[in-house]
Amino acid sequence: MSTHVWCHGPCCHERVTTDRVRGTKGSKVLRTRKVKQHTNSTWYNRSNWYNWFCSMNCYTDFANKYAEEMIKIAPRLEPLETPIEDPKKTEHEGWGGRKYYSTTINKIDNESSVG
Repeated sequence: MSTHVWCHGPCCHERVTTDRVRGTKGSKVLRTRKVKQHTNSTWYNRSNWYNWFCSMNCYTDFANKYAEEMIKIAPRLEPLETPIEDPKKTEHEGWGGRKYYSTTINKIDNESSVG
C-alpha cells in the first residue's frame, strides 16, 4: 500500500498556497496535496480524517459537499441513548455569598455489569 494518498477535499487544488504550486515556468498549476497514511501507528485510527484530508478546511469542504450522500449510507432512524444515574445537583456558595448550582451526570458502565 502507498504511504500517501491525494487529499479528498473538493477545493484543495483551488487553495492558494506556495506548497501547492507545481509545473514548469509558464505552465504552473495549483495541485491537490498529498496526505501521509498513518497505518502503522496503534494510536492513529485508520478511519481518522487525518488519513484522507490535508487540513480541517478540506475535511469541512468534503463534509459540506457530500453530507446528504453520507447520511444516505447510514441513516439514523432512531435516537441513540446512554444510560445514566439520576443527575445530582449540588449547591455552592460563590463570590459575594451568591449561590450557584452544578449538576453531575454519571454514565452507567454497562460493560462491567455484564457477567
